[in-house]
Amino acid sequence: MSITAILMGVAIYAAASMVVAYLSRSGDASTMSDYFIGGRSMGGLVSALSYSATTYSAFMMVGLAGLTYKGGVGALGFEIVYFAGVSLVAIFGPRFWAVGKRYGFVTPSEMLGARYGSRWVAMAAAVASCIFLVPYCAVQLAGVGYLLSGMSGGVISFGAGIVIATILAIAFSYIAGIRSVMWTDSLQALVMIVASVAVVGLVVAELGGFSALFGAVAERNPTMLTVPGPGLFSFTTFLGLTIPWFFFAISNPQVSQRLYMPASLGALRRMLIIFLIFGLIYTLVSVLWGFSAFVAFPDLAKADLATSTLLASRFVPPVLAVIVMIGILAAAVSTIDSILLTLSSMVARDVYANVQAKADDRRQLMIGKLIIPIISLIALGFAAMQFSLIAVLAVAASTGLVVIVPAIVGAFFWKRGTAAGALVSILGGSIFVVAMYLTGNSLFGLNAGILGLPIAALLFVAVSLATEPDDDVAADFIAIADSSLRPRSLAGRTVIA
Repeated sequence: MSITAILMGVAIYAAASMVVAYLSRSGDASTMSDYFIGGRSMGGLVSALSYSATTYSAFMMVGLAGLTYKGGVGALGFEIVYFAGVSLVAIFGPRFWAVGKRYGFVTPSEMLGARYGSRWVAMAAAVASCIFLVPYCAVQLAGVGYLLSGMSGGVISFGAGIVIATILAIAFSYIAGIRSVMWTDSLQALVMIVASVAVVGLVVAELGGFSALFGAVAERNPTMLTVPGPGLFSFTTFLGLTIPWFFFAISNPQVSQRLYMPASLGALRRMLIIFLIFGLIYTLVSVLWGFSAFVAFPDLAKADLATSTLLASRFVPPVLAVIVMIGILAAAVSTIDSILLTLSSMVARDVYANVQAKADDRRQLMIGKLIIPIISLIALGFAAMQFSLIAVLAVAASTGLVVIVPAIVGAFFWKRGTAAGALVSILGGSIFVVAMYLTGNSLFGLNAGILGLPIAALLFVAVSLATEPDDDVAADFIAIADSSLRPRSLAGRTVIA
C-alpha cells in the first residue's frame, strides 16, 4: 500500500480527533472527579461508544484475528466467554455507580480501600493494577506497530508505529482528561464498527462468499473448524485464557472505572445494552477477518500480521483499507489513553495521597498529570520487546488483575470480608501469578490463568475468617450498593464514610 495514503490517513485521524477532543472541553477540569471520570455526568450513548472503544482495542482486529488465524474456531469460543462475562456489569455496574456517587470515589482501588477501611488495601490494588496493566498497554502499542509496519511493507517501522500511538494517547489524555478521551472514543468506535463490517463483507465476497470461505478453511486445515483446533488450544490452555477474560469487566480498572461516569442508572443501562450489540458484531467481524487471512495468506511468519497483510492486499481497496487501519489505530489509542488516565489517577489518589496525608485534590490532580508520560514511556519500552501473539499477552495481563476479584466480590456481597483478607489476597495472588510466569507457568499441569483466582479467593476467605471485620462500615457500604436496585429505600440514611 502507498506510504503516502497511510500517512495521510493517520494525519486526518489525528487532526479530526484533536478537534473533537478540544470541542469536548467543559470548564477547566480542575478536580480529580472532573478530569478522570468526567464529573459523573456522561450520557448513555457516549458512555457506550467509549466503553466499546476502550474494551475492544487492537486486541480484536489484530489480536483476536491473529488468534483465529493460529487457533481456529476456538478463538471464537474464547471471545464468547468474555462476552458472557459482560453480564457481570449488570450485577456490579449499578453497585459501582451507587457507591461511587455516594462516597465520591474516583478509582476502583479507592473504593476497595474505603470498603475495607484500609489505605493499604487501596495501595495494594493500585500497585497491582500498575504492574499488570502496563503490559496490556504495551499490547495496544504493539498492535499499532504491527499494523503500520505490515501495511507499509516495513517502510514505517514497528518502533515508529508504537511511538505514533504513544504520542496520540498522551495528547488525548492531556487535552481535557476523560472527557476528551470519551468523545474521541465515540468517534473512533463509529469508525471501527462501520469500516470493519463493510470491509470484512467485501473480503468475504472476494473470497467467494461464506460457503467458499469456510470450505477453503476446511480443505486447507479441517482442524481449524473443530475443537480444540490445530494445536494452539488444549482444555487447560483454553481454561487458562478464558477465566481471566470472563472477569475482565470488573477486574480491569480502566473498564470498571467507567462505571462511575454515567449521569444516572438509566444511562448506565443504555451503555450496557449498546455495548453488547457493538461487541457481538465486532467479535464476529474479527473472527471472520482471521479466517479470511488464513485462506488468503496461509503461510504468514507471525499470526499477528494477519490483519495488516490482508489490508495491504488486492482484496481490499486502498481507501477502505486506510479507513479500517484508522479504526484499528483508534481502538488501540482509545485503550491506551484510558489506561494512562486510570493508572495515573490510581497512583495519585491511592498511592501518593495515602503517603502524603496533606495531598489535597488539586495536588493529586497535578501528580496524576505528571504520571501520565512516565507510564507511557514504561509501556513503550515494554512494547519494543515485540512479544509474539499479543492476544495471549493481553490475557496474561488480565490473569494478574483477576486476583483482585475476590476482594471486589466480597466488598459487595460478604460483610465478613476483612481488610487483612483483601490485602493478603491481592498481594499473595499477585506474587503467585508473577512467580508462575517466571517459572514456566505450570503447576501440577495447570497454568496461572486457572490457579490465580482460586488462590486469591482462598487467601481472602481464610484470612478474613481469621480476622475481625469492621461491621459498621461493611453494612453501610453494602446497603448503599444495594440501594441501586431499590433507589428509594434508603432515602435520608446516614452513611459512614
